[in-house]
Amino acid sequence: MFSFAYPKILLLLLLIPLFLGLFIWARISRKSKLHKFGKSLVISALIPDASAYKPIVKIILELLALIFLIISLARPWGGIKDQKTTKEGIEVIIAMDASNSMYASATDNPNGTSRMRTAKMVLEKLINRLDNDKVGLLMYAGSAYTLIPVTNDYVSAKMFLNSIDPGQIADQGTNISAAIDMATSSFGADKNIGKAIILITDAEELEDKESVMAAAKNAAKNNIQLNVVGVGTSTPVPVIVNGTQMIDDQTGEPVNTALNETLATDISKAGNGIYVNAANSDALNELEKQLDTLKKSAFETSMYSQHDELFSTFVWIAIVLLIANLLLADTKIKWLDKFTFFKKEEKK
Repeated sequence: MFSFAYPKILLLLLLIPLFLGLFIWARISRKSKLHKFGKSLVISALIPDASAYKPIVKIILELLALIFLIISLARPWGGIKDQKTTKEGIEVIIAMDASNSMYASATDNPNGTSRMRTAKMVLEKLINRLDNDKVGLLMYAGSAYTLIPVTNDYVSAKMFLNSIDPGQIADQGTNISAAIDMATSSFGADKNIGKAIILITDAEELEDKESVMAAAKNAAKNNIQLNVVGVGTSTPVPVIVNGTQMIDDQTGEPVNTALNETLATDISKAGNGIYVNAANSDALNELEKQLDTLKKSAFETSMYSQHDELFSTFVWIAIVLLIANLLLADTKIKWLDKFTFFKKEEKK
């Protein structure tokens, strides 16, 4: 089966008769003008090197080259080939901290970029790197909520990621154990696929450290790697929401928050993972290397049809014809003069 990706381009072939007509008109016009100077035999003697056939051969070569170039632009297809592709990867669940402390600045500057925005930027870049893996997403504060189950739909994952806002959760707090437990139970049943949890947190206002450590150890027991990404700075900064600093309802004091890197590191160790700070320029590379230690498994095989591309064949034919045209001079070929291909009969 022979077809074209852009068949409308073949309409350019209508130019070929036009160019051929222009050539014929030019040759007739040339011959007419030469007759004004004298008889053809006399004129031929004055220009002995002029060939009567070379221009015809050259225009044929040029038009053929143009034909093949137009065909190549139309992208000819020779047939359909079945292609099979298999994805090998791991399952990753991202647990995003959505407590009010994530409104605070990720740097020592109280007016700097918020921890939430910093976390989203880091995770969006990470999701782009997980092109062969399945990704799930949940958020947590006082409780944990699944936003998207484990999937290879990265567009949806990034869409839900950007929609996370601490203002959506009335049940505030930092219930990391609930997030780890929910993530642990959300993975598929296939034990041959490597699994990992990426916990995003500032580890601030932790409700129950013992339950968090137990949840991290339980994840490791189920062969789930628990990595922690810390956002924020160890220097206390105010929690500012809509331009106003938060006030503690019980004490009436302004709320300040700091990243607890010691606790975040302990959680990652309990979960057989690593801790990285989102502010570290090499954080993504370290996290990616850690995920690469997990066993990858084939979890998706797809079949698709692909056309057999033939445009390069026509391009090469056109190039050969153009080179032949360039090498062919307009003058006669001297060594052919000794041969007589057409002989006029003498009148008796």
